[in-house]
Amino acid sequence: MCLMQRFFRQGARQITLFDTHREPPGTVTRHVNALARPRMKSMLLTMALAIGLSGCQSWLDQTYSSSVGPSDNPQTVARLEKNDPRARLGAKEHPRIVASYGGEFSDPKVERLLARIVGALTLVSENPKQTYRITILNSPAVNAFALPGGYLYITRGLLALANDSSEVAAVIAHEMAHVTANHGLQRKRREEAEVIASRVAAEVISNEVAGQKALARSKLRLAAFSRKQELEADVIGVRMLGQAGFDPYAAARFLRSMEAYSRFRASDADSDQSLDFLSSHPDAPKRLELAVRHARAFGPEGTGTRDRDQYLNGINGLLYGDSPNEGYVRGLTFLHPKLEIRFSVPQGFKIDNTAQAVLATGPGDIAVRFDGVSERGRRSLTKYIASGWVSGLDPSTVQSTRVNGLDAATARARADNWDFDVTVIRVKNRIYRVLTAAPTGSTRLEPTARAVRASFRKMTPSAVAALQPLRIKVVKAGPGATVSGIAGRMRGTNRKLELFRLLNALSSGSALSAGDEVKIVTDR
Repeated sequence: MCLMQRFFRQGARQITLFDTHREPPGTVTRHVNALARPRMKSMLLTMALAIGLSGCQSWLDQTYSSSVGPSDNPQTVARLEKNDPRARLGAKEHPRIVASYGGEFSDPKVERLLARIVGALTLVSENPKQTYRITILNSPAVNAFALPGGYLYITRGLLALANDSSEVAAVIAHEMAHVTANHGLQRKRREEAEVIASRVAAEVISNEVAGQKALARSKLRLAAFSRKQELEADVIGVRMLGQAGFDPYAAARFLRSMEAYSRFRASDADSDQSLDFLSSHPDAPKRLELAVRHARAFGPEGTGTRDRDQYLNGINGLLYGDSPNEGYVRGLTFLHPKLEIRFSVPQGFKIDNTAQAVLATGPGDIAVRFDGVSERGRRSLTKYIASGWVSGLDPSTVQSTRVNGLDAATARARADNWDFDVTVIRVKNRIYRVLTAAPTGSTRLEPTARAVRASFRKMTPSAVAALQPLRIKVVKAGPGATVSGIAGRMRGTNRKLELFRLLNALSSGSALSAGDEVKIVTDR
């Protein structure tokens, strides 16, 4: 049992995790057939009981869209689900999948871009009459998957990693192949077993949040296929790529990019890769070899269209990383523009923003957890801090205080071999909770807790207005531009050069030429 599982064990049901009042998702889904017009961040919380699970379509330009136009009798979701039992299966799981990945993401420019891709692939698919519902998921994870009946999903994180339309087409073709090959129906029995197991987990796990975690994870496993089905989808997908006029080698190329992304994530010991593509699409080396072999049927490398310029134009300005509804991490500081609050952690700490809480770890096994709860009542903070949600609280240490002009209270607690400093701060009708943990006897607990507490404050209106989310920005290399020079313009990461190379599929020895267009991450 982890540190904070012990700490929160007694009061688990009373904890309301960070509720940021997410705005309703945008309308992102589209329904496509041959005639119709085509995070998360989720990380394992080492200091909590919960895990948060942090659309569309496109035609290649002129050559591939000339024979396709809007339908006078477009397919609708209601008609699709009525006439296709497979679609009813997908529709049942759709809301849960969307919720697991932070909701739907709306960006009309990206939707138009993807519409051309799906439309072109539909025409050459094994079932051109199949209707698809494609959803862009508001998650920084790099993933795509399918559910029965034409439900396709792609994350904005995957769109940020791709470098041209053919790479996205390769991923979507693979997922469409799962649909046309009826892989969803073949796994129906396993799905039913998962649903039963999920219900059992939700009912027998005493901790409500842990039960929800198990349920969410099982729902995501419904999007996973067998190894044989994955390889079959690869073969079908490469064929669709080539027949639609895309670069058939894009499948292998993007598999390499996703492998590099996986290694990038794996170097971070705290990262949760369970929402990423390769975790649900295993056996990458074999798939890579297979993709190259089948691409050769369409000619040597350089065959087909990549559509890089139009793709980069389409994703220029794409939201990257944290959603504004979850706040931002900038260096050692967490800032939430909607809640108008901020705080910092000391040098040497690593801070991570999750859907449930902000977590930070530092030297000497020091850890900090920050979240917030709604509290419309006006009971004193000393009464709140002693209300039973903290296990091992020492009542004699509870005292009221002020933090940068705000009402606050502090206390100490002990659980097993850990000491805790507990701070609660009221801002309007919300109480923010800062919990600092250290091994019993550590001299770092008090100075760390004091520094974090002192840094908490309300943001000024001008600071809120100035805070902008990270986005993908496409820039053109000038004469004499270097990889390290442009990478230095990246924001929001302390691994600038590594992430820059990853986003642009550049090897360690690659150089830039004047006029090259590349992606950077910035809030400017």
